[in-house]
Amino acid sequence: MNISDNLLSEDEKAIFALRSLYRQHGFQQYRMNKFEEYDLYAGNKDYLMSEGVITFTDTNGKLMALKPDVTLSIIKNCRDQTEGMEKVYYNENVYRVSKRTRTFKEIMQVGLECIGSVDDYAVYEVLMLAAQSLAAISPDYVLDISELDVVSSVIGALGLGEDDEKAVLKCLGEKNLHGVTEICEGRDTDAGALDALGRMISASGDPKKTIAELQGLPGAENYSAALSRLGCIISLLDEPALAGHIRIDFSVINDMNYYNGIVFSGFVDGIPSGILSGGQYDRLMHRMGRRSEAIGFAVYLDSLEYLRTQTDGGDDIDIVLLYEEGSDMQRLRDTREQLRDEGKQVLVTKSLPEALRYKQLYHLKKSGVVTLG
Repeated sequence: MNISDNLLSEDEKAIFALRSLYRQHGFQQYRMNKFEEYDLYAGNKDYLMSEGVITFTDTNGKLMALKPDVTLSIIKNCRDQTEGMEKVYYNENVYRVSKRTRTFKEIMQVGLECIGSVDDYAVYEVLMLAAQSLAAISPDYVLDISELDVVSSVIGALGLGEDDEKAVLKCLGEKNLHGVTEICEGRDTDAGALDALGRMISASGDPKKTIAELQGLPGAENYSAALSRLGCIISLLDEPALAGHIRIDFSVINDMNYYNGIVFSGFVDGIPSGILSGGQYDRLMHRMGRRSEAIGFAVYLDSLEYLRTQTDGGDDIDIVLLYEEGSDMQRLRDTREQLRDEGKQVLVTKSLPEALRYKQLYHLKKSGVVTLG
């Protein structure tokens, strides 16, 4: 059965499109409970996208939580394996503070995970599906890709202490070269590494050009393997449909306590923050006692509210049919059916709802006369 696009919200359209996309590539749907034991999230609070977790005490006395994240639940429940790979996708409600309202909301999150032995093809496939996920939401999108092993190598070569490295990493995420320079002033910082970091901050954009520029920087031999791998994976994304939509941007760093290797963020025009986030998270797997490698991403559909605010200038319904107390119910029914037979959406009501947007207003009088407006 085909479902008319007119009957679906933007969220629902996105969910249908993304589920279809992931199934086409052999990903199997993963279903889970609405809640988990709170300890799962308490030990990984800094991994979560949102502050705060909604908790309750179960009948057995255990402290439970409405899940604020899907990836942690999948890791907990998936088979740990170092050979082969489990490819799953999900569309699940999570309970977290909305970026838009800053209050707790039930948010639909769609995404996918590859868990097991993650090779370069798996990384490419996830990046490709991330780009196609963005394209399914808007034709005006960008997927920014970074490589944390390269970032770690360059920052490590500065010769700074742990606190200063964290401060530099924060500056990198903000593309704040001035801040990096201030941190390094008065310290015995390697000049070549500082130059390389400055170039890394500014050298974002076209993947081939950016990678070629980084290959010529001082100390590039320290991260040549990671950069070469990034270049090989990026070359697989060199196809017409993705042209102009893929960028290298080393300000995408996520949380280096959990992520490693390739990380990425997705943006669409009209939404001020990222709508998609993902990467390789072997470190998270190891922190949770798993041997498997993993890569995945999530699409945050609550961000589509920004698009609706800016672009939705349409009507809620075609026709409002107002009727008076004492009106002929058969006449009311027949009028409604006549309008529906014309393909119209019709709301029958005795009073006009506030802020309702409609194309036409009909009045059914007690006399049986129908007037327009």
